[in-house]
Amino acid sequence: MSRPIRALAASAAVLALVSACNSAAPSDRTTPGSSGGAPGIQRGVTDKSIKVGGIVSMTSASGYSKKDTDLGAKARYLRANAEGGVHGRTIDYVGAEDDGQDPGKNLAAARKLVQQDKVFAVAPMSSVTFSGADFLEQEKVPTFGWGTLPSFCGPKYIYGFNGCLVPSPGGTLNQTWPEGIAKVLGGAGGRSVAVIANDSDAGKFGIRTFRQGFAAAGFTVPYAKASVPATAVPSDWSAYVKEIMESAGGKAPDAVVSVMQTPNNIGLFTALKRAGYKGVISDPTDYDPGLLAKDATRQALEGVHVLLQFEPFESDSPRMRQFKADIKAASGGQEVPLNMHMLTGYMSADLFLAIAQKAGKDLTTTHFQNAAQSFSDTGTLVGDRAEPKGQKDSFGCGALVQLKGGRYEVSVPFECHEPIPFT
Repeated sequence: MSRPIRALAASAAVLALVSACNSAAPSDRTTPGSSGGAPGIQRGVTDKSIKVGGIVSMTSASGYSKKDTDLGAKARYLRANAEGGVHGRTIDYVGAEDDGQDPGKNLAAARKLVQQDKVFAVAPMSSVTFSGADFLEQEKVPTFGWGTLPSFCGPKYIYGFNGCLVPSPGGTLNQTWPEGIAKVLGGAGGRSVAVIANDSDAGKFGIRTFRQGFAAAGFTVPYAKASVPATAVPSDWSAYVKEIMESAGGKAPDAVVSVMQTPNNIGLFTALKRAGYKGVISDPTDYDPGLLAKDATRQALEGVHVLLQFEPFESDSPRMRQFKADIKAASGGQEVPLNMHMLTGYMSADLFLAIAQKAGKDLTTTHFQNAAQSFSDTGTLVGDRAEPKGQKDSFGCGALVQLKGGRYEVSVPFECHEPIPFT
């Protein structure tokens, strides 16, 4: 479903992308490891353009969609082109492939972008599966996305826009969530947290990391299970709720943290509330005004504190105003409800552009990687960034927002916390 960006109205006339520039004669340079072209040609780069694609779960069996990740990336690339591109080269964004949250489709999408579309980079990559990671690493394709999967932690060519969030031993853990919940509760001392996730590799890893993080912040963690089926949303949550409600020495914990996606969260949170749970409920995914259109969904999420690893949309900082203006431009001048998927695409593109700019006029994979080895900047929507630190550690920043009366409000302001060692 490859599709070039097109110019957006008179005010964005300067944004015209050069989707046909691949026919232009490339610079005479040699790139070790470049593929998809003859020797001496860097895949995806001409004198006038840089070709980039994305992989996004536009559809899924549960109905959950990250399609707005694609819009966020477009918005950032449009502004880059309006400002003259990267060292005079416009970004030829071919759009995002839909992997349907299917591992086979994820790998197929990666192969298509590299072998058929011949992209220089993949930005964004946003899915709960990343089976194409080994292929992209092997082909030396700089890849950018939300670092919530192990593949964003360690490989040389794969970058999380807010760093590595699922480290291996020797890395660090982001403490935004535990420290934020502690502030909501007025402290962690004597408080208990139950953590629940899907029965999947990612879910089991999430349980391991968050159990350690909440314990390090001073909480007791009497319940931490990756027990919810990963392939289908349960129709009956009573067994899970019973376990949680009795997990803290026969009583309910002070907080319930779900490391799951929206369809599961709606079912679990609804069941918890019906069972009379009065504690803090939190998750990392449900910051999306579009979810509030249905009464049942809005009621399930009412009062929930959502973890953000970026500056909240409620902020009035210059960088947030710029993000909102860019999204509006990419939407044809229309005001659209903002969501975290847009930010995921936007910041994935933003980190790629920042490193590409540092790489200089002679853009090759080798020069790009060299630039990444000493990259850093400050004051972004995800805080301070640095590479290759971000391939092992998170950038350590975030906030909590709470749905109150059908509107999101900042419950814990955006700030950065010192990460802790992961063991």
